[in-house]
Amino acid sequence: MSVAWWAWAAVLLAVAVMLAVDLFLHRDNHVIGFREAAIWSGVWIAAGLAFGAILWAWQGGQVAGTYFAGYLIEKALSVDNVFVFALIFTTFAVPAALQHKVLFWGVIGALAFRLVFIFVGAELLETFFWTAYLFGAFLVYTGYKMAFRHDQHPPPDRNPVVRLVRRVVPTDPRYHGARFFTRIDGKRVATLLFVVLIAVEATDLIFAIDSVAAILAITTSTFIVWTANAFAILGLRSLYFCLAGLLRRFVHLHYGLALLLAFAGIKLIASETPIGKLPIPVTLGVIVVTIGVSIGWSLLATRGSAGNATARLQPQPAAAPGPIRPPGTTPPAGGQRGDHSGGRSARR
Repeated sequence: MSVAWWAWAAVLLAVAVMLAVDLFLHRDNHVIGFREAAIWSGVWIAAGLAFGAILWAWQGGQVAGTYFAGYLIEKALSVDNVFVFALIFTTFAVPAALQHKVLFWGVIGALAFRLVFIFVGAELLETFFWTAYLFGAFLVYTGYKMAFRHDQHPPPDRNPVVRLVRRVVPTDPRYHGARFFTRIDGKRVATLLFVVLIAVEATDLIFAIDSVAAILAITTSTFIVWTANAFAILGLRSLYFCLAGLLRRFVHLHYGLALLLAFAGIKLIASETPIGKLPIPVTLGVIVVTIGVSIGWSLLATRGSAGNATARLQPQPAAAPGPIRPPGTTPPAGGQRGDHSGGRSARR
């Protein structure tokens, strides 16, 4: 599929406008409630479906079907991001009012990283046929790990990127309102909120490899792959606030996501054999049935705990990690806890 420059420009402009509107409406860093999150989720889903309808009218049903297949698989895989984001916010005791800001800037970073991965991955698949076998094997292995080692997430504060940032960037182990950087004793230092942002970005970088490889198994059209990623990722923030308190009910969803990754890997390998590419309707059917069955299975298995699961929509912060101080610094006098701007603070 050949796409003119103006189509790329139009999509990028539309995404920028939607992000600007979102940032403007949440400039006060208020706590996102379930009702607001549900409304925004509906807005982002409607935007994703509307773009698919535009593709249908512009390029036909085959292209639109490919986009919808990619969008669905990206949307499903983004649920796993929500699990890890909840873990990060709990580990670092992020105040509820600041979580949207972290996710907003995290999404912008995710869009940029995935654009790079998509162009590199698509070029490799188009140039070297054997990369399909490598990507396919990687997806099958990732699916296996998700199915049988889903709970083995390393603590976010142990992430190598986060640890490197702590060593390189002078960091204060507290929150200073919604600021990523502040000044202490005349020196510009990063706040704990910046460390959280780095943890989110580093985690999404890992997820991006899986999700981009999965959608490249459906199509190597960079325009379709990136737009499906973009519209799925744009709704990730509202999805988090909708599902944060319900994650405990999705006890079997990781099996469905693992099956989708393995299916994408097998599909990618098969595309370079006499079998060829599977029809888009078959791909769509597998995605919809797999997601539906895994969600239904999860809800049935946890139906007795529905009341407790919906009691709170925000994860309760646990104790934050220990002091985050660069070498050679000392904690503030008195060992006090507190947010310099009056907000809620993490435990030092």
